[in-house]
Order: sequence, then structure tokens, then C-alpha cells
Amino acid sequence: MNRIIAGCAGVAFAMLSSLAAAQSWPNKPIRYIVPFAAGGTTDILARTISEKLTVALGQPVIVENKPGAGGGVGAAEVAKAPPDGYTIMGGTISTHAINATLYSSLPYDPVKDFVAITLIARVPNMLVVNNDIPAKNVAELIALMKANPGKWNFASSGNGTSQHLSGELLREWRTCRCSTFRTRAARRR
Repeated sequence: MNRIIAGCAGVAFAMLSSLAAAQSWPNKPIRYIVPFAAGGTTDILARTISEKLTVALGQPVIVENKPGAGGGVGAAEVAKAPPDGYTIMGGTISTHAINATLYSSLPYDPVKDFVAITLIARVPNMLVVNNDIPAKNVAELIALMKANPGKWNFASSGNGTSQHLSGELLREWRTCRCSTFRTRAARRR
């Protein structure tokens, strides 16, 4: 993971440094908006990259967390910022794809209001449980959930996030409401 972060930070550094060489940019601090609460993957990546960029660009890159609405609050703030390179954001599938399908109107256009700089990371969702839960695989977890309905909860980084939708898919699978969601073995038949 450290190699991935370092490599992605290097790419972001190279791209932003080329901008700096072409202009007098940056001549003031840069805001790096994280559209989620502190401590998540988007925040960790932003803080790692911002340290490297601060050194490379000679200006502070200040991380600000603006959580809410599946990343929509932070994304809206960045969309309204002057397009001068002093406000950047760690966009995610939530801010640029999921929100557009969940909300009838957004205070930003995920395509027109943003310009991609670089891919920082690919972060898959993982299903994890406490070690005290007697399930060691998905089949055992589903059996446990079916045997104890209403007892289980899951955590996500907010409504409309990929973690939230993954949890809802698991709920659908557990209750067998989704006939197209099959195991890998069933697809081979």
C-alpha cells in the first residue's frame, strides 16, 4: 500500500509541478478538500499527498474535510471555487458517479465542473467482521444473519457511498431478494 501511495503521490507531484513550472503558480496555500470525514481512505491519501506536495511546491497544501451527502457537500464547494488551481479535491465514485444517480439534482455537475488531474488510488471495498463473530466466510456470515434477523448492522462512510451500496447489496443477497446476485460457483454452471 505504501508503494501505491508513494507512486500516486509521485504522479500527482509531477503533474502539479509541471503546472508550477509553467506559471507563477502556486504563490499562496492550496486547499485540498476531502469530501468525507477524517480518518477514511480519501482523507489518508490526501494527507499523504499533501505533505509531499507542500515540500515540492513550496506552498502549504492544507487538507480540509467537508463531509456530507456522500461527498456532495465537499464536491459542491470545490465546484464553486475559482478555477485557479488553489482548490483541489480527492474525488471518488460517490462524488462523481453515485451521487448523480441517487439525487435528482446536485449543486454541481460531476462532469462539467471538474478537471481530472490524476488517478491517486484504486481502493476496493472489503467485507470485514469482528473476530468474535463465528463467521469465517461470506456463506457463514449470511447463514448467521438469516438465523438472527434484525440483529445485524453495518457501517459505511455515509449514505450513497460505495460502502453503503455494498452493504445494501449484501442485505439484498442475504434476504434472497436479488436473483441475479449469485456466487461464483453458480455462474460457472
